[in-house]
Amino acid sequence: MSDREPPRRRVPGPARSARPARPASAQRRPGPGARPARRPAPARPAAPRPLRLGSPRPRLRMVGLALTLVMAAFVVRLLQVQAVDASTYAAKADKNRYVGQVLAAERGEITDRSGVALASSEDAYDITADPMMFNRQNLKIDDGPEQAAALLAPILGQEQSAIVEKLRPADAESRYTKLAGRQTPQVWKQIKDLKAALTAKEGTDGTVNVLGGVFAVPSSKRVYPNGDLAAAVLGWVNAEGKGGGGIEQELNATLTGKDGKIRYAQSGGRQVPTAGGSTETPAVPGSNVELTLDRDIQWAAQNAITEQVKASKADRGYVVVQDTRTGEILAMANSPGFDPNDLSTADPAALGNAALQDAYEPGSTAKIMSMAAVLQENVATPLTHVVVPNRLHRGDRLFKDDIDHATWNLTLNGVLAKSSNIGTILATGQLGRTQAEANRVLYSYLRKFGIGSYTGIDFPGETKGILAPPDKWSTSQQYTIPFGQGVSLNALQAASVYSTIANGGVRVEPSLVRGTQGPDGRFTPAAAPKKTRVVSEKTAKTLAQMLESVVDDQEGTGTKARIPGYRVAGKTGTANRVDPATGKYKGYTSSFAGFAPADNPRVTVYCAIQNATAGSYFGGQICGPIFKQVMEFALKTLQVPPTGAKAAKLPVTFTP
Repeated sequence: MSDREPPRRRVPGPARSARPARPASAQRRPGPGARPARRPAPARPAAPRPLRLGSPRPRLRMVGLALTLVMAAFVVRLLQVQAVDASTYAAKADKNRYVGQVLAAERGEITDRSGVALASSEDAYDITADPMMFNRQNLKIDDGPEQAAALLAPILGQEQSAIVEKLRPADAESRYTKLAGRQTPQVWKQIKDLKAALTAKEGTDGTVNVLGGVFAVPSSKRVYPNGDLAAAVLGWVNAEGKGGGGIEQELNATLTGKDGKIRYAQSGGRQVPTAGGSTETPAVPGSNVELTLDRDIQWAAQNAITEQVKASKADRGYVVVQDTRTGEILAMANSPGFDPNDLSTADPAALGNAALQDAYEPGSTAKIMSMAAVLQENVATPLTHVVVPNRLHRGDRLFKDDIDHATWNLTLNGVLAKSSNIGTILATGQLGRTQAEANRVLYSYLRKFGIGSYTGIDFPGETKGILAPPDKWSTSQQYTIPFGQGVSLNALQAASVYSTIANGGVRVEPSLVRGTQGPDGRFTPAAAPKKTRVVSEKTAKTLAQMLESVVDDQEGTGTKARIPGYRVAGKTGTANRVDPATGKYKGYTSSFAGFAPADNPRVTVYCAIQNATAGSYFGGQICGPIFKQVMEFALKTLQVPPTGAKAAKLPVTFTP
């Protein structure tokens, strides 16, 4: 049997009787009494075709593709920002967010030998600005720098154009500029008050705070509490904070210290204290410098020379006070001077240290070196007879003393006491068998005394003077150099010559700095000065006795330098002066040099006045009293007791 079911048969049902169709010709026409024919039904309108929508898949594909491209662009940019150029963008962000400033180191003090401040520093501010905070993007105005400059110019004392130039620098991305350095706290307070007033009014009446980008960095300002006292020694500090002269310049690196740095986050011109990334390197203050000067002795010297320069209507004058044993400079005064607190009122010609920078012919105070050579070479003694005529012909010149006189019968001591030029020429002529040999011997002693060399204190602008080699001496110089013409020196060199005699013939290199004190408080003394024996102790003692005759003997030229109770050794000087402007002789250099007590020396004082035009111009007359005034003060200040022994009275003249 087959598994397939046999097909079912359809059984036909009874057939429906169909109405035969009536032919069209057989259709009835309506007539009378006939039933009206049915009206044909109106044709139904065809049903509207249904709207078939397009497939959504293409649109979805396009939207998806667009979104994918957008997301891909974001991803690529994100990778660029966070991975490829991350460091570049981080640096740009830091540049806009972080501000860096220099922390100025406090300058060290300069004190006298007792620790009294001669130059110090006080609180000040550097007025700075962020130029980007003045552009249109931040202030919403075009003339922000101009408005800010108009407000700041009268406070800072600057031209508006200069401030505008700083607030609108060539580098558009600059975040720092210094508007003014080392301003007083009062100046910064004025700016702060102005900023506060603008902040309070900001947003009203169209007011814009154009000073929002102005800041202050703590700094310091140099001050000199004693005004012009020792100004020529101290110097000054310029606008950049560097020494512009004197010790300030010489020891600038020691005094300056090391600046620090600070970097902090800011927003809207204000520091964000909680922001990370801020760093600070503290500034290291400079070292203090202790000088050998004594403030009180400096005051006495400066007061004395200032008064005499005014009274004599002189060009200038200087006084040097030196410790004969140590070579330390106790005072170095100049007139006219200047106030380093206000250089705007200073005479430019007075800004230097004339006591070290002026080279001039010393005149008769230099005769002590000639006498030292004569005594040391044993060609004469203080009692040697020297016949001094009124005129002496040598070479192509006729020499004379400062006054006309009959023939003088003087001892060598008398030649020094009466300051005879002719007697000095005759005495130094014995130093050699020929004049050329005598010149060489004298030259060697001048060099030993430090003439023609720097003193050793390394002071800015110091002159070493002029001393030509003996084979270069002109005919006249062979005879003028022994009495101090034809050779030049500075005031400290002249003082050092007398300190050498006072110190038993040993030259101690002058010193101006005792030592330095670092930020840690540790004091470092200056190196020991160099010592050089110039003449024997016997010669030095003999010269001291001869110098006493200049002051004590009635025949001497330095009687105005006497100090009651003390033995004084000194020498006057009156030299023809070379006018720096013309290079020709005009006027005189008046001077006095000496030390006391003569038998146990402690202090050397040297005074010189240039071109006195009122009253006397003789050194003994106008510088002798200054020597006395300053020496008395110095001896009392240092508590040097009066001399007990009497002076040795060496004869000045002899009877033929």
